[in-house]
Amino acid sequence: MLKKPNVPLIAIEEHYSDPELTALFTGRDVFTPPHVTKALEDVGEARLKDMDACGIDVQVLSHTAPSLQKLSSGAVELARRVNDRLARIVATQPRRYAAFAALPTSDPAAAADELARCVETLGFKGAMIHGLAHGQFIDDPRYWPIFARAEALDVPIYLHPSMPHEAVIDAYYKEYAQDFPVLLRAAWGFTVETATLGVRLVLSGLFEKHHTRFILGHLGEGLPFLLWRINNGLARPGQKKVEFRDIFSAHFSVTTSGFFSDPALLLCVQELGIDRILFAVDYPFEANAPAPAWLTRVPLCDEDKAKIASGNAKRLLKM
Repeated sequence: MLKKPNVPLIAIEEHYSDPELTALFTGRDVFTPPHVTKALEDVGEARLKDMDACGIDVQVLSHTAPSLQKLSSGAVELARRVNDRLARIVATQPRRYAAFAALPTSDPAAAADELARCVETLGFKGAMIHGLAHGQFIDDPRYWPIFARAEALDVPIYLHPSMPHEAVIDAYYKEYAQDFPVLLRAAWGFTVETATLGVRLVLSGLFEKHHTRFILGHLGEGLPFLLWRINNGLARPGQKKVEFRDIFSAHFSVTTSGFFSDPALLLCVQELGIDRILFAVDYPFEANAPAPAWLTRVPLCDEDKAKIASGNAKRLLKM
């Protein structure tokens, strides 16, 4: 990777699966190729060997989608068990692994408490929420206690995609879902749902009350490309006044997960600034090797590459 001394490579959207939680996934959420399922289950020698071969020093582990966002009954107790097991995984390789908490969003107050426990007691670096929570966008004020606690703890919330709402699938994608199942996921559906959440969070008024920091994967789910147009549209007469571009740029960072494109990265640098871009692979949905190799080739100076590789993660996640 980067040959300069003291510049590790920290990958911050790297997934695993907890057997107890994953056993509860049903329906469309089960679409995972066998080799990916196997890699999700491994947090030992094979994963570390692959990291070593590709020059990845640290993975911030997070549960695969949809995590706890579709569970209600027993979710609070399950979250504690899942996060305790993840803490034990990190403890086996504390120099190689860190963690984002899984949160029981069905009970926002309990989710806020679980976030605090994970950060203050288990040493986690923040939390990850996967898509819609029980069919609801989490910009709804009922979820704001989670974001208030994240602000108080000074940790970010990573907004990860999950499946679109079933009504959206039926209206937008049903003609193509069988032949192109990934259209609902990484090819398009994930992006639309997660970008919509990012827009809604800005419009919700959350950032008038809380300076919560969020992370979006996949180079911001398309939003950096669209910031000027969204901002311009919302500035037209008849709108409630909102400085969309400024608010988004002040509260969101983006990662390179699953999006190893020079033009897309350079646009994000121009729009958001180098300090808001962090390295990620999206392992094992993406192979480890291409991402570090790409980062060495991108047309940025060594100082900027070092910020993406680990400098920004160290600052944002206090690593």
